[in-house]
Amino acid sequence: MMDEDVENGSIGPYQDRPRTFPDMRGKPCTPLVFRILLGINVRVLLILLLLGFGAIFYIGASTSPIIVFVFSICIFSFLLSLYLAKWVLSKDEGPPEMAQISYAIRDGAEGFFRTQYGTISKMALLLALVILCIYLFRSTTPQQESSGIGRTASAYITVASFLLGALCSGIAGYVGMWVSVRANVRVSSAARRSAREALQVAIRAGGFSAMIVVGMAVIGVSILYAVFYVWLGVGSPGSMKVTDLPLLLVGYGFGASFVALFAQLGGGIYTKAADVGADLVGKVEQGIPEDDPRNPAVIADLVGDNVGDCAARGADLFESIAAEIISAMILGGTMAERCKIEDPSGFILFPLVVHSFDLVISSVGILSIRSTRDPGVMAPIEDPMKILQKGYSITILLAVLTFGASTRWMLYTEQAPSAWFNFALCGLVGIITAYSFVWITKYYTDYKHEPVRTLALASSTGHGTNIIAGVSLGLESTALPVLVISVAIVSAFWLGQTSGLVDEKGNPAGGLFGTAVATMGMLSTAAYVLTMDMFGPIADNAGGIVEMSQQPESVREITDILDAVGNTTKATTKGFAIGSAALASFLLFSAYMDEVAAFAHTQFKQVDIAIPEVFVGGLLGSMLIFLFSAWACAAVGRTAQEVVNEVRRQFIERPGIMDYKEKPDYGRCVAIVASASLKEMIKPGALAIISPIMIGLAFRILGHYVGHPLLGAKVVAAMLMFATVSGILMALFLNTAGGAWDNAKKYIETGALGGKGSDAHKAAVTGDTVGDPFKDTAGPSLHVLIKMLATITLVMAPVFV
Repeated sequence: MMDEDVENGSIGPYQDRPRTFPDMRGKPCTPLVFRILLGINVRVLLILLLLGFGAIFYIGASTSPIIVFVFSICIFSFLLSLYLAKWVLSKDEGPPEMAQISYAIRDGAEGFFRTQYGTISKMALLLALVILCIYLFRSTTPQQESSGIGRTASAYITVASFLLGALCSGIAGYVGMWVSVRANVRVSSAARRSAREALQVAIRAGGFSAMIVVGMAVIGVSILYAVFYVWLGVGSPGSMKVTDLPLLLVGYGFGASFVALFAQLGGGIYTKAADVGADLVGKVEQGIPEDDPRNPAVIADLVGDNVGDCAARGADLFESIAAEIISAMILGGTMAERCKIEDPSGFILFPLVVHSFDLVISSVGILSIRSTRDPGVMAPIEDPMKILQKGYSITILLAVLTFGASTRWMLYTEQAPSAWFNFALCGLVGIITAYSFVWITKYYTDYKHEPVRTLALASSTGHGTNIIAGVSLGLESTALPVLVISVAIVSAFWLGQTSGLVDEKGNPAGGLFGTAVATMGMLSTAAYVLTMDMFGPIADNAGGIVEMSQQPESVREITDILDAVGNTTKATTKGFAIGSAALASFLLFSAYMDEVAAFAHTQFKQVDIAIPEVFVGGLLGSMLIFLFSAWACAAVGRTAQEVVNEVRRQFIERPGIMDYKEKPDYGRCVAIVASASLKEMIKPGALAIISPIMIGLAFRILGHYVGHPLLGAKVVAAMLMFATVSGILMALFLNTAGGAWDNAKKYIETGALGGKGSDAHKAAVTGDTVGDPFKDTAGPSLHVLIKMLATITLVMAPVFV
């Protein structure tokens, strides 16, 4: 928690005082696990690490050489991330005023993170208990019965997977926030010397987080797979078949989704309530610049960038990758069994290999961004977006090459010698889809392009026309991404169907796996895309520190440009995330139907929406998306009202704030948004978790009385299908409209249409305020909601049959 100096508002330089600052470092908020590790003797810790790695590699070697390869790449990525962290932390923190502001942000972010994840962990333990009880009293599948896995073993396996997924997702979130609160001040300091150096520091800080998040997602699934493989004796006579093993991992994906949803909701409410409150009173009513030290909500706003954008996005991308890997492994195993492939391990472990190569190629892309040779020269700033796109182009090119090599290595089979090439083309479809999403989102949210400039022009005629233009832009922006997703799904399915892989009856069997491979292709550059995303909030924080510490205008110009690019990269990542969510949810839906068929001992391949109850299930799924979005936005609005009232109160009761004669009470605003966001995240989160379970149970009971035994499962399938479609469209609308409103304001702040303080600027600030909960609370939460609905139905499938 922040110490007394921060609570009393003792922060920031004032024009009539010398720049002297108290020591504002609060008590360390390092999690207990890390504090214990830091307290262990270095030699003992080294021995424990060696033993741990030895055990992991032994289990991996007992499973498959492919698992050993994956472990090796993941450890390489962790070592590289340590190098990046060391490089970033070696940079100076700048003058004392910068450092003290950074400490306040760090203390606020770490204090909130500790409280938020404490609440989430309690809810996760409660849900784990519920899952345990359900699984102890459910039926088992024929595959589990034949392999000797009883109800008790199945229950404990699912709960252990769920808790491990939740733990890893939490660590991913902590890593994202840990680096951002330390890198922000170093980017600010670097901006005093060179724009290119500031860009490099921000990118490498984001790269550290991205490598850890993706590496943990891959190694987590790999360890779980290897441990179950060895423990259950998979492949030996009378034991579980390797093709059935991936179904035991669904709990991991659900645990990751559960934590990511609450992290995104809580962090999103925090960051946007503070941002809206700071903008409405500071910019519109008082006419002071963004991140001005006189604004009582400014520290809360800067803290929010870390807990809402960095920590939450880390958990979000972790969950995306974990869900995609598990769904692809399930479909690979199912297809290999149907086609009677002799060695199915290549098809099952293929997703792990793809994401291992992702770590390698993304590291090349990250390291390709270098600073200028003479950092002391304040040369005209090169467009940061071009530099980032150059790195992305390198990563994309390497992704195409490594993906082709991976398919030849892992997916070659004598039954269909050319199948691997078809799957390589599926991967290419996914990579093109990812690039298309990045380009489309950039077109609609970057102020260099027509849509945002048109939106900015609408601001010159008032607040109402700005809102109308922003809403219409958001609605229009859903068209191209949906067309791209549609073409990708159909193309990948067709390429898979024509791969030559057939089942016992001679029917093509590779269609769904082709779609899974396309999803892997889309996420094959996930580490670099996450790096670009993390760059955004770090640059935003750096700009805030520069403004609060009253650095020269030339430095603020650099951070403003980086911040505007960061808004675009955040928007492109959200577009990328929703595209991958659409494809991953399609795969998880197929896996859900296969699991229901296994439990029901009957075929379950179609869902007839002409049945009234099934159609109602679809309507309820669509309603869930709108109600969830409404509650998320309303939570931001309610909390922002409290912030607005508090900021107004301080300006009235402390009139000397505007003349730098009195200092604002920053800690009060931090306390308001922290407590409110923790309280407000519960209702929409509970809606997302409870709704599918209650709907499935209610219609299962109804089906029992009307003689329709699979009614509950069919209604849940329709709910999942409709929720996915509605959620994709809603998230695209919210993310793009919010990003466009933000960058229209940034465009006017460059001096266009009257610049800062003009009527057009005030209208643009109103649009940005409306867009804040769209793009940073409801929109990103929908990515997670879509996948969590899919994973929760997989885990709870026995309840609906």
